[in-house]
Amino acid sequence: MSPSEAQVYDPGLEASGERADMIASSTAEAPKTQIIAIYGKGGIGKSFTLSNLSYMMAQQGKKVLLIGCDPKSDTTSLLFGGKACPTIIETAAAKKAAGDEVRVEDVCFKRDGVFAMELGGPEVGRGCGGRGIIHGFETLEKLGFHDWDFDYVLLDFLGDVVCGGFGLPIARDMCQKVIVVASNDLQSLYVANNVCSAVEYFRKLGGNVGVAGMVTNKDDGSGEAQAFCEAVGIPELASIPANDDIRRKSANYEIIGTPESEWGSLFAGLASNVAEAPPAQPAPLTQDGLLELFDGDAVGRNVVLQPATLSDLCDVTKLEQPSLEVVYDNV
Repeated sequence: MSPSEAQVYDPGLEASGERADMIASSTAEAPKTQIIAIYGKGGIGKSFTLSNLSYMMAQQGKKVLLIGCDPKSDTTSLLFGGKACPTIIETAAAKKAAGDEVRVEDVCFKRDGVFAMELGGPEVGRGCGGRGIIHGFETLEKLGFHDWDFDYVLLDFLGDVVCGGFGLPIARDMCQKVIVVASNDLQSLYVANNVCSAVEYFRKLGGNVGVAGMVTNKDDGSGEAQAFCEAVGIPELASIPANDDIRRKSANYEIIGTPESEWGSLFAGLASNVAEAPPAQPAPLTQDGLLELFDGDAVGRNVVLQPATLSDLCDVTKLEQPSLEVVYDNV
């Protein structure tokens, strides 16, 4: 479905209990550049997926910009063979101290048609990671970000941190659509569900961002990720298997998203799905609904919460202190 064919999401439908399947767009011409934010639990494989996806897109003749928006600044490490990319935040600080201005060539680097940069973040205990993201985008705007000519801009965001800076693309309509990366485990699907909840929340406030789908990484075939997609109403864009060859090559900073690779067709299909998938309005699950995707014995669904009392926590007799209230007798 093209963006012009997608249904317009009407916030009024929420009040009546109805839900629009698609939320994007109007009859206006779609923007040339697709800006896509990718969210997922830390360590789930977002950077692996994005590095290979962006490389495949470039091999297909697309002009792609990959921006790491994770304070760990490791989004581009696979793309650049393990080499650290100077971050925008640290470069801006050094340039400011020297009385100089940041230039594009200071922070943007390229490999085989893929352009990439890292926003970065503060050192441990020295600032807010979300505020660092905001500062990074402010610097990008000064560098003319909105005038750059790309087919795709891919934003790699940490999904399990919920402070405002990390929700920027959804809250401020900085992207057209969101993609989540997850696996067949409760924690990664919990994060994916939270992202869907954020999209739903900001849609009610008049936002336009939708979820284009999910990439299942390290898929062992147990089926929980696919069940999640079906339950919330989003497509699975690709399933990357739990495979020793993929694991070894990723650990050795080897790109597998190439046409000649045995995994090339997988990432070619993902590139096509990412390009064509319309932004959908998800139906996020409750916590109990999320647990229903898993075997009860595995996730403790049959556990009953037993309220604790104050006497369970301490000797309540020691808490009985004389009152300091002054009581005046009737005179």
